Amino acid sequence: MTYDLILGDRAYSSWSLRIWLLFDKFNLPRKTTFVDFKKGGVPEQMPEFAPAKTVPTFRTPDGAIVGETIAIAEELASRHPDLPLWPADPKARATARALASEMHSGFATLRTDCPMNLRLAYTGVTPSEALMADLRRLEVIWDHARDTCQPDGPWLCGDYGIVDAFYAPVAARIAGYGLSVSDTAQAYVNAHLNESSFRQWHAMGLVHGDTLNRYAQPYETTSWPGPAPLAAKPIDSGSSENEFCPYSGDIVTHFLEMKGRTFGFCNAFCRDKTVADPEAWPKFMALL
Repeated sequence: MTYDLILGDRAYSSWSLRIWLLFDKFNLPRKTTFVDFKKGGVPEQMPEFAPAKTVPTFRTPDGAIVGETIAIAEELASRHPDLPLWPADPKARATARALASEMHSGFATLRTDCPMNLRLAYTGVTPSEALMADLRRLEVIWDHARDTCQPDGPWLCGDYGIVDAFYAPVAARIAGYGLSVSDTAQAYVNAHLNESSFRQWHAMGLVHGDTLNRYAQPYETTSWPGPAPLAAKPIDSGSSENEFCPYSGDIVTHFLEMKGRTFGFCNAFCRDKTVADPEAWPKFMALL
């Protein structure tokens, strides 16, 4: 059962981030294609996925085309009842569904004023009253979810699931624009910034695709507030400690240097995503 999944630019497509996190966290089989936001209209780049007109979109193994994130999430949960995409407890599940639905349809000011841009982080942002209202609403519903569900870990309604994937782009916006939230809300944001699949998406977004200036905002930039990456750099050649790429298993052709050691990869993307955040990649860290 393999899904055909089509996504947008990793640095800018918040909706794509939601669904990719679910596929990655739950190891769902997929064949992934990316549209290029620089090339213009999305529908024109995916005619085989008509009538869908946005990313993400997926085609199920039996041929259904689904192009809304909430519908994709529900369809995955229906087709994979063995996976904890929604909480098993009815009360927690109802709470998670309510929060995911509000995220899907709400927070228009946060979306408009703070478009997701994983290539930049800002400082000195003064939120409007409407944006402040969105942030206070997030604090209320996140606290409500945790009070209602009493999770043991950092996630809203128990183990990581659909509701958390839906709020990952919100965490990226709060972090990337340096927005002030309550201590409990900030702890939830930090959990996303440290989560391995999110870190991988962020690293790939830094090195793949064009920088789109239309997403830039008129604020002073600063360092990304997530975990500081280990120091590594690409090099043109070297004597690699590994013969095969840790990701594909293919012969190495591209190299990086880290802590005075040289490691190889099968292509520039595999190398560059690792340089961007080595600790995000367990298969690479195993080489150390």
